[in-house]
Amino acid sequence: MKPITTENLSKNYGEVNALKELSLDVCKGQLFGFIGPNGAGKTTTIQILTGQLIPSSGNCSVMGLDPILEPKKVRKKVGILPEREDPPSFMTPKEYFKFVADVRDIEGIEEKISEWGERLKFSKKLDKMNKSLSKGEKQKVMIAQTFLHEPELVFIDEPLINLDPVIQERVKEYFLEYINRGKTIFLSTHVMSLADEVCSHIGVIDDGELLFNGKKSDMKEGEEKLSESFLRMVD
Repeated sequence: MKPITTENLSKNYGEVNALKELSLDVCKGQLFGFIGPNGAGKTTTIQILTGQLIPSSGNCSVMGLDPILEPKKVRKKVGILPEREDPPSFMTPKEYFKFVADVRDIEGIEEKISEWGERLKFSKKLDKMNKSLSKGEKQKVMIAQTFLHEPELVFIDEPLINLDPVIQERVKEYFLEYINRGKTIFLSTHVMSLADEVCSHIGVIDDGELLFNGKKSDMKEGEEKLSESFLRMVD
Protein backbone atom coordinates (compact mmCIF):
# COMPACT_ATOMS: atom_id res chain seq x y z
CA MET A 1 0.00 0.00 0.00
CA LYS A 2 1.37 3.39 -1.04
CA PRO A 3 0.72 6.18 1.49
CA ILE A 4 -0.57 8.52 -1.24
CA THR A 5 -2.04 7.82 -4.66
CA THR A 6 -3.92 10.27 -6.86
CA GLU A 7 -5.48 9.70 -10.27
CA ASN A 8 -6.62 12.61 -12.46
CA LEU A 9 -7.40 14.69 -9.40
CA SER A 10 -8.94 18.06 -10.29
CA LYS A 11 -10.47 21.00 -8.46
CA ASN A 12 -12.39 23.77 -10.19
CA TYR A 13 -13.78 27.01 -8.80
CA GLY A 14 -16.12 28.10 -11.55
CA GLU A 15 -13.91 28.68 -14.56
CA VAL A 16 -10.73 28.62 -12.48
CA ASN A 17 -8.88 25.28 -12.56
CA ALA A 18 -6.97 25.17 -9.27
CA LEU A 19 -5.86 21.57 -9.86
CA LYS A 20 -5.65 19.84 -13.24
CA GLU A 21 -5.79 16.03 -13.40
CA LEU A 22 -3.06 15.43 -10.82
CA SER A 23 -1.73 11.86 -10.91
CA LEU A 24 1.12 10.84 -8.61
CA ASP A 25 2.24 8.20 -6.12
CA VAL A 26 4.17 8.77 -2.91
CA CYS A 27 5.84 5.65 -1.55
CA LYS A 28 6.63 4.69 2.03
CA GLY A 29 9.84 6.19 3.36
CA GLN A 30 9.92 9.09 0.91
CA LEU A 31 10.36 12.71 1.82
CA PHE A 32 8.35 13.98 -1.10
CA GLY A 33 8.77 17.65 -1.94
CA PHE A 34 5.75 19.27 -3.60
CA ILE A 35 7.16 22.45 -5.08
CA GLY A 36 5.65 25.40 -6.85
CA PRO A 37 4.98 29.15 -6.68
CA ASN A 38 2.30 30.58 -4.42
CA GLY A 39 -1.11 29.75 -5.87
CA ALA A 40 0.19 26.76 -7.83
CA GLY A 41 -2.22 24.27 -6.25
CA LYS A 42 -0.09 22.89 -3.43
CA THR A 43 -2.40 23.73 -0.52
CA THR A 44 -5.46 22.69 -2.53
CA THR A 45 -3.87 19.28 -3.00
CA ILE A 46 -3.14 18.86 0.71
CA GLN A 47 -6.67 19.93 1.63
CA ILE A 48 -8.13 17.31 -0.70
CA LEU A 49 -5.79 14.57 0.53
CA THR A 50 -6.65 15.32 4.16
CA GLY A 51 -10.40 15.38 3.61
CA GLN A 52 -10.82 19.13 4.03
CA LEU A 53 -11.85 19.77 0.43
CA ILE A 54 -13.88 17.76 -2.08
CA PRO A 55 -12.32 17.47 -5.55
CA SER A 56 -14.27 18.23 -8.71
CA SER A 57 -13.16 14.96 -10.30
CA GLY A 58 -10.62 12.18 -9.98
CA ASN A 59 -9.69 9.74 -7.24
CA CYS A 60 -7.21 9.58 -4.39
CA SER A 61 -6.13 7.25 -1.61
CA VAL A 62 -4.34 8.13 1.64
CA MET A 63 -3.07 5.29 3.82
CA GLY A 64 -5.47 2.98 1.99
CA LEU A 65 -8.47 5.20 2.71
CA ASP A 66 -10.56 7.51 0.55
CA PRO A 67 -10.32 11.00 2.12
CA ILE A 68 -13.49 12.03 0.30
CA LEU A 69 -15.58 9.25 1.85
CA GLU A 70 -13.69 8.79 5.13
CA PRO A 71 -12.14 12.15 6.01
CA LYS A 72 -12.17 11.62 9.80
CA LYS A 73 -10.42 8.27 9.53
CA VAL A 74 -7.76 9.79 7.28
CA ARG A 75 -7.10 12.72 9.61
CA LYS A 76 -6.78 10.32 12.55
CA LYS A 77 -4.06 8.38 10.73
CA VAL A 78 -1.94 11.30 9.53
CA GLY A 79 -0.19 14.37 10.89
CA ILE A 80 -1.00 17.78 9.43
CA LEU A 81 1.00 21.00 9.69
CA PRO A 82 -1.06 23.69 7.90
CA GLU A 83 0.51 26.87 6.60
CA ARG A 84 0.24 29.80 9.03
CA GLU A 85 -2.08 28.22 11.59
CA ASP A 86 -1.67 29.09 15.26
CA PRO A 87 -2.31 26.90 18.32
CA PRO A 88 -5.41 27.73 20.44
CA SER A 89 -4.80 31.10 22.06
CA PHE A 90 -6.59 30.17 25.31
CA MET A 91 -4.25 27.22 26.04
CA THR A 92 -0.60 26.83 26.95
CA PRO A 93 1.57 24.63 24.72
CA LYS A 94 1.56 21.92 27.38
CA GLU A 95 -2.24 22.03 27.66
CA TYR A 96 -2.58 21.87 23.90
CA PHE A 97 -0.24 18.88 23.64
CA LYS A 98 -2.19 17.05 26.34
CA PHE A 99 -5.42 17.81 24.48
CA VAL A 100 -3.90 16.35 21.30
CA ALA A 101 -2.76 13.32 23.31
CA ASP A 102 -6.30 12.74 24.59
CA VAL A 103 -7.79 12.99 21.10
CA ARG A 104 -5.20 10.69 19.54
CA ASP A 105 -4.72 8.28 22.49
CA ILE A 106 -1.02 9.10 22.84
CA GLU A 107 0.82 7.43 25.70
CA GLY A 108 3.83 8.90 27.52
CA ILE A 109 2.85 12.44 26.64
CA GLU A 110 4.87 14.08 29.42
CA GLU A 111 8.07 12.59 28.04
CA LYS A 112 7.15 13.61 24.49
CA ILE A 113 6.42 17.18 25.62
CA SER A 114 9.81 17.35 27.29
CA GLU A 115 11.56 15.98 24.20
CA TRP A 116 9.96 18.51 21.88
CA GLY A 117 10.60 21.36 24.27
CA GLU A 118 14.30 20.52 24.22
CA ARG A 119 14.45 19.75 20.50
CA LEU A 120 12.95 23.11 19.47
CA LYS A 121 14.33 25.11 22.40
CA PHE A 122 11.05 26.26 23.92
CA SER A 123 10.95 24.34 27.21
CA LYS A 124 10.61 27.61 29.16
CA LYS A 125 7.51 28.52 27.12
CA LEU A 126 5.51 25.33 27.74
CA ASP A 127 3.42 26.90 30.50
CA LYS A 128 2.96 30.30 28.83
CA MET A 129 -0.33 31.15 27.11
CA ASN A 130 -0.14 30.55 23.37
CA LYS A 131 -1.46 34.05 22.69
CA SER A 132 1.65 35.49 24.35
CA LEU A 133 4.09 33.52 22.16
CA SER A 134 6.00 34.95 19.24
CA LYS A 135 5.20 33.79 15.70
CA GLY A 136 8.23 31.53 15.71
CA GLU A 137 7.27 29.98 19.07
CA LYS A 138 3.74 29.32 17.81
CA GLN A 139 5.22 27.60 14.77
CA LYS A 140 7.28 25.37 17.08
CA VAL A 141 4.10 24.35 18.90
CA MET A 142 2.39 23.48 15.62
CA ILE A 143 5.37 21.44 14.40
CA ALA A 144 5.47 19.48 17.65
CA GLN A 145 1.74 18.70 17.66
CA THR A 146 2.06 17.36 14.12
CA PHE A 147 4.50 14.65 15.16
CA LEU A 148 3.32 13.86 18.71
CA HIS A 149 1.50 10.66 17.72
CA GLU A 150 4.27 9.66 15.29
CA PRO A 151 1.97 9.00 12.32
CA GLU A 152 3.06 6.94 9.35
CA LEU A 153 2.33 9.89 7.03
CA VAL A 154 2.74 13.62 7.66
CA PHE A 155 1.56 16.53 5.50
CA ILE A 156 3.61 19.69 5.97
CA ASP A 157 2.90 23.07 4.38
CA GLU A 158 5.78 25.61 4.55
CA PRO A 159 7.21 24.36 7.86
CA LEU A 160 10.07 26.82 8.37
CA ILE A 161 8.04 30.03 8.46
CA ASN A 162 9.21 32.40 11.24
CA LEU A 163 11.86 29.99 12.57
CA ASP A 164 15.43 31.15 13.23
CA PRO A 165 18.27 29.38 11.36
CA VAL A 166 19.27 27.16 14.28
CA ILE A 167 15.75 25.80 14.73
CA GLN A 168 15.34 25.40 10.97
CA GLU A 169 18.35 23.09 10.96
CA ARG A 170 16.94 21.07 13.87
CA VAL A 171 13.61 20.69 12.11
CA LYS A 172 15.27 19.54 8.88
CA GLU A 173 17.39 17.04 10.82
CA TYR A 174 14.25 15.66 12.44
CA PHE A 175 12.55 15.26 9.05
CA LEU A 176 15.45 13.14 7.82
CA GLU A 177 15.49 11.12 11.02
CA TYR A 178 11.75 10.56 10.68
CA ILE A 179 11.86 9.07 7.19
CA ASN A 180 14.85 6.94 8.18
CA ARG A 181 12.44 5.25 10.59
CA GLY A 182 10.25 4.23 7.64
CA LYS A 183 7.78 7.12 7.90
CA THR A 184 6.63 9.28 4.99
CA ILE A 185 6.54 13.07 4.66
CA PHE A 186 4.68 15.11 2.04
CA LEU A 187 6.37 18.52 2.15
CA SER A 188 4.75 21.45 0.34
CA THR A 189 6.96 24.49 -0.22
CA HIS A 190 7.88 27.22 -2.65
CA VAL A 191 11.46 27.23 -1.28
CA MET A 192 13.50 25.18 -3.74
CA SER A 193 16.57 25.14 -1.50
CA LEU A 194 14.62 23.40 1.28
CA ALA A 195 13.39 20.67 -1.05
CA ASP A 196 16.84 20.28 -2.56
CA GLU A 197 18.35 19.83 0.90
CA VAL A 198 15.99 17.26 2.42
CA CYS A 199 13.76 15.66 -0.22
CA SER A 200 14.40 12.36 -1.99
CA HIS A 201 11.62 12.80 -4.53
CA ILE A 202 10.11 15.94 -6.02
CA GLY A 203 6.91 16.96 -7.74
CA VAL A 204 6.76 20.36 -9.42
CA ILE A 205 3.37 22.00 -9.82
CA ASP A 206 2.41 25.31 -11.39
CA ASP A 207 -0.99 26.69 -12.32
CA GLY A 208 -2.57 23.46 -11.05
CA GLU A 209 -0.57 21.24 -13.42
CA LEU A 210 2.10 18.70 -12.45
CA LEU A 211 5.19 19.53 -14.51
CA PHE A 212 7.73 17.10 -13.08
CA ASN A 213 7.54 14.06 -10.81
CA GLY A 214 10.50 11.90 -9.92
CA LYS A 215 13.73 11.46 -8.02
CA LYS A 216 15.54 14.63 -7.06
CA SER A 217 18.59 13.29 -8.89
CA ASP A 218 16.58 13.31 -12.14
CA MET A 219 15.38 16.88 -11.67
CA LYS A 220 17.56 18.30 -14.45
CA GLU A 221 15.90 15.98 -16.96
CA GLY A 222 12.59 17.68 -16.27
CA GLU A 223 13.77 21.27 -16.29
CA GLU A 224 12.60 21.92 -19.85
CA LYS A 225 9.06 21.14 -18.64
CA LEU A 226 9.09 23.77 -15.95
CA SER A 227 7.19 26.99 -16.50
CA GLU A 228 8.82 30.40 -16.61
CA SER A 229 7.22 31.29 -13.29
CA PHE A 230 8.87 28.33 -11.56
CA LEU A 231 12.22 29.05 -13.13
CA ARG A 232 12.03 32.60 -11.79
CA MET A 233 11.25 31.17 -8.37
CA VAL A 234 14.33 28.91 -8.51
CA ASP A 235 16.55 31.80 -9.57
